[in-house]
Amino acid sequence: MDGNEINTAGKCPVVHGAMTETGASVMDWWPKSLNLDILHQHDTKTNPLGPDFNYREALKSLDFDALKNDVRALMTDSQDWWPADWGHYGGLMIRLAWHSAGSYRLADGRGGGGAGNIRFAPLNSWPDNASLDKARRLLWPIKKKYGNSISWADLILLSGTIAYETMGLKTFGFGFGREDIWHPEIDTYWGSEREWLAASDNRYADVNDPSTMENPLAAVQMGLIYVNPEGVNGKSDPLKTAAQVRETFARMAMNDEETAALTAGGHTVGKAHGNGNAALLGAAPEAGDVHEQGFGWANPSGKGVGRDAITSGIEGAWTTHPTKWDMGYFKLLFGYDWELRRSPAGATQWEPINIREEDKPVDVEDPSIRLNPIMTDADMAMKMDPIYRGICEKFMADPAYFSDTFARAWFKLTHRDMGPKVNYVGPDVPAEDLIWQDPVPAGRTDYDVAAVKARISASGLSLSDMVATAWDSARTFRGSDMRGGANGARIRLAPQKDWEGNEPARLARVLGVLEGIAADTGASVADVIVLAGSYGVEQAAKAAGFDISVPFAPGRGDATDAMTDAASFDVLEPIADGYRNWLKKDYIVSAEELMLDRTQLMGLTAKEMTALVGGMRVMGTNHGGTAHGVFTDRVGALTTDFFANLTDMAYSWHPVDGGTYEIRDRKTGAVKWTATRMDLVFGSNSILRAYAEVYAQNDSAEKFVRDFVSAWVKVMNADRFDLAA
Repeated sequence: MDGNEINTAGKCPVVHGAMTETGASVMDWWPKSLNLDILHQHDTKTNPLGPDFNYREALKSLDFDALKNDVRALMTDSQDWWPADWGHYGGLMIRLAWHSAGSYRLADGRGGGGAGNIRFAPLNSWPDNASLDKARRLLWPIKKKYGNSISWADLILLSGTIAYETMGLKTFGFGFGREDIWHPEIDTYWGSEREWLAASDNRYADVNDPSTMENPLAAVQMGLIYVNPEGVNGKSDPLKTAAQVRETFARMAMNDEETAALTAGGHTVGKAHGNGNAALLGAAPEAGDVHEQGFGWANPSGKGVGRDAITSGIEGAWTTHPTKWDMGYFKLLFGYDWELRRSPAGATQWEPINIREEDKPVDVEDPSIRLNPIMTDADMAMKMDPIYRGICEKFMADPAYFSDTFARAWFKLTHRDMGPKVNYVGPDVPAEDLIWQDPVPAGRTDYDVAAVKARISASGLSLSDMVATAWDSARTFRGSDMRGGANGARIRLAPQKDWEGNEPARLARVLGVLEGIAADTGASVADVIVLAGSYGVEQAAKAAGFDISVPFAPGRGDATDAMTDAASFDVLEPIADGYRNWLKKDYIVSAEELMLDRTQLMGLTAKEMTALVGGMRVMGTNHGGTAHGVFTDRVGALTTDFFANLTDMAYSWHPVDGGTYEIRDRKTGAVKWTATRMDLVFGSNSILRAYAEVYAQNDSAEKFVRDFVSAWVKVMNADRFDLAA
């Protein structure tokens, strides 16, 4: 071998990627570079069902009754490889469904059970989800039988609901319609910790003030669904735990009554497992070797199941009859005094003092043996916190009310991220409209659209007024939990009408005109808002030399204050909008990252983001009418000027105070334009620049207009679930 040869002996010829132990992403070299991957996740190429598969159509072939009967039978059809506690899988399936749905958080709508993401990392390997891999494998024969007519997301949540039914609860209903994803959701931020179950202080400015938990997080520690069952940072203090429970559940869209009902109802059945040394458990599913076949937490203790099972480290059942829906939780919690003890795994748990033998639950394997029930710190919080105690006393006085409250809270927990009821499918969808479903009445479709456009044309509203108002109405949509959007015209209601990002004074002026048009023509205000914006886009395209018609689908309705849970809409308030070049204040997160987050929530790609931003700039729709990024001398025309001038090497770019930039003529030094980071990122980021260069080309004027219109319509119709039904 001479000096020019390369010795490759013993070296792997494969270029490793970010998910392997030995490799890293190519972008790890430049950690400050804007990562656009979240805009391209769940691409159709990753979906094995193909682009033509329609889950709602597939559901039409599903025999709902047969499926439910099979799930019911599973509950007591124990298998040798994973025998059920007391011969009933109910507790395990409820935990699977709960931990799938319970990752939802209200702040950004991410998490939850609506996409079956518990099948993938990190959720499938969270310490709090130990042994739920077995629960999903128990469901596999049913999934295999019904195939693509039932998604994993639906089946997992159905299993928990059926489990409660088989234990005696009258459930509130169930809606099918959740579509599966096919790889981990990389857009979800679960926390900055690099260690499972690290001290929760890391998530709080002050751990004694739960409201200071970092947003958008909801769970108190990495790897937990809710709170530490042993207490704050593992130290028992039921009143401190009560404060964390209250904050955590509020961030998951639950009030105090719903929280108390879910805590009590969740612990009315099943048990915790901690009969051994948790340190002996094997690796989590994502860390297992190939022969483990996706199973995790191998347990070497005895049989590893039943009496020998280990998950949380806490050991015992909460009630006398853990496979029966009853009032046993309250009977034991309030009927006995409790003291702190240690489980066989060494975890802190509460056990009763001088409990009667007949009130003890029986052993999971030998009914002749009775064992102490247990309570966690969160359970004791229900007894010691005065607000939770009052709610529990109300439940104890009216068992039927407790069962109904729990059934409704369980339904909310398992359906919160499905959006409006139009997305629900199946025979068990409740007829009642619930305020957390953000109901919107159906709008008319029989009015004269052309007549409405004529009135809009004669209204005197500027192009920027029309486009900005339509955009502000639609941009609230979140694909994470199907909330927000233009349907319902909630932009005219509290709290949206007063949001700073909506420019309240301008908004009130524009709405005053559009509401009059709606009243005179029979169209909904929601339709008129969108139609006005689309008309503005048509006029901008015409000014650029293109006569186009922006597709419009009538039928939006107008929500009322009574249909709107104003407090729950607070979380939808934009703190930044890169599309209108607005930032409420300076944040630790960069302006371009905030733009990326908004883009992902709206379901847009990087190409669509690029087209929309460039078009919004040249139409002059910036918040407050600022000139930042308006790289054109033809404001109001849908031209490619933003891209052409951004990439024109006749100019140079210079930072100035306040986070803005000047674009200067290289020869004269004269300032031609000003910009923000949200403008210049389209020239600095290599991927976004590639898109910008396409639109800057001389042959792209028509392509740009068509791409802008396509992306615009996508945003305006994002919440029109009725169009896809």
